[in-house]
Amino acid sequence: MTDDEIPTESQPTKRHFGIEQTVFILLILLSLVGIFITDFNPDDGYGYWLAMVFVFGLLSIFVARLRAKSNEADLGKIVKAQAMHWLHTIVVVAAASMLNKSGQMVGVSSDMLILLILGQSTMLDGYHIGWQFSLLGFFLVGCALIIAFFQPFMWICAGLAALVVAASFMRSRVD
Repeated sequence: MTDDEIPTESQPTKRHFGIEQTVFILLILLSLVGIFITDFNPDDGYGYWLAMVFVFGLLSIFVARLRAKSNEADLGKIVKAQAMHWLHTIVVVAAASMLNKSGQMVGVSSDMLILLILGQSTMLDGYHIGWQFSLLGFFLVGCALIIAFFQPFMWICAGLAALVVAASFMRSRVD
């Protein structure tokens, strides 16, 4: 779009969709980094997944904010709902952290639990901010199951990531 064009109703939505698609792909890539770290050293993977809860939360608030601006929805309510959603996720992840520190869970099991919590939270968040987050949540849960049942799991998760990204591009063409 050039400066002299008048934006139509579909142009802002497309622009925001491109930003949302970029965030989606970024989160997929960050998830693959976490899966690689989990494969290399489960203890480091645990800390990475803890940090990813904050990253996912912040980026979902960002996407919700974009959608609120384009839909003229109440931005304050949306940000508050997103913040509460991710705060609750952090509380559950903190409880999982306590289980890990108590010795009840070790290694990959604590990584997979946090991955499942993150997957569920992302799936549920997708109901509010868009199908891409639901798809991302299903991807995370799928990767947790792949990690549990397959060795080596990295290439399978990378293949699933490629499939998920391709599906999101195909869906965007339909929309």
